[in-house]
Parts: sequence; C-alpha cells; structure tokens
Amino acid sequence: MTAYGGFQSSSTPSYSAVNGALWLNHGGVFVLANIRGGGEFGPAWHEAGLKTHRQRIYDDFYAVAQDLVARKITSTPHLGIIGGSNGGLLMGVEFTQHPEMWGAVVIQVPLLDMLAFEHLSAGASWVGEYGSASVPEERAFLAGISPYNHLKPDVTYPEPLIFTTTKDDRVGPVHARKFAARMEEFHKPFFYDEITEGGHGAGADSHQEARTRAEYFTYLTMKLMPPAMGQ
Repeated sequence: MTAYGGFQSSSTPSYSAVNGALWLNHGGVFVLANIRGGGEFGPAWHEAGLKTHRQRIYDDFYAVAQDLVARKITSTPHLGIIGGSNGGLLMGVEFTQHPEMWGAVVIQVPLLDMLAFEHLSAGASWVGEYGSASVPEERAFLAGISPYNHLKPDVTYPEPLIFTTTKDDRVGPVHARKFAARMEEFHKPFFYDEITEGGHGAGADSHQEARTRAEYFTYLTMKLMPPAMGQ
C-alpha cells in the first residue's frame, strides 16, 4: 500500500512493470490510497491537510488500511507500506502511530525530524506545507507527529527498511540517519541502505534504480509473503 498525501500532487492509477513483475506476478496485491493533502480532488483536498490539519492525512491512510483488513483483502502481518520523500514522512508517522498495523514498512528518502526540517537541506521552502517550528501552535503540532521524536524504547515496531542517498540535496540523508541511529540506540531491528549515487530518488541511472527497487521488493516479499507465494 502506498500514498503521497502532500503538495497537491495527484497519485493516480498507472502502469508499472516493476510492480507487476516483482509483486503482482507473485500473488501480491497493490493499493494506491488517495488521501487528503494530494491534488486528486482539487485544491480543497490539498488544503484540508495543510499545516496543523495534517493529521487528517495520516488518519486517511490508516483508515484505508483498516478497510483492507476488514474486507479480508489482507491481514496486518501481510500488510506492507511504502513511500518516499513526503510519502516517507507518511511512512514514518504510520510507523510510530500505528506500529501494530504493519508487517513491513519501506521508508524512502524521508523527512522524519519535523522539529528540525526547516534547517535541513531545502526544508525552509516547505513551511507553507508543514508549518514552522517558530510558530508555537505549529511547533506543538509538529512535535506531536514528528516520527524521529516519537520513537520509544518500550514499543514493539515492525522491522523497517530505511533508504536514503548520500547526495540527496532536497531532503538530505540526515533524517534517515538520525532515525536509524535512534532505532539502534533503542535496540530496535531495522534495515538501512544509503547509496552514494543519485539524489532525491532510487539511484543515478536505470541500473541503480533497478537494484534499489529489487531491494524493496525482496524485503517486502521476505516480510509479507508465505514462502510458497514468494518463490
């Protein structure tokens, strides 16, 4: 299951040879959630999730997941989520707010420290979307959702795959590095991959992107599929 939920960006159905070959052909199900914050249903759909209203975005995503389980399309041990950039923030929030819901979480080139994001890489340009820690009301909300600040040593989390790139000049690898370091500090299991090639994406060229996407689906298959399905 995936979504983006931000910046009025529309996530609509499209053909994906990668999802088909590496997931659907092995018996998996793919779900694209249209959640508030995106642009699928016009400007008001985006504005409904701006700044201190952003919890609606995360609640929308969780509601879709609950529906998948209620309709017996999947179950929590077999439900994985994946998202990058602002979608990586979505993954981090779902990881910390509902850790019992997910069998696997892929967190790609993410924002995760929302109290410091304005001072990291291009973060200052996103205040219109997320709000600012310099505004008391907005800081209080950001503190309430920031995945890095909400990791706890006494909570059982799914084992995530955290991916970033050294040369990401948009979000920057520091978010992923800090999150992984906190996970390590709390003795929580995780996978971490940081590649030097490329910027804010899966790699510098088609070869590198193919390797990264194969890694994602190997992880998801290992975590979510019974052995007979993943063969």
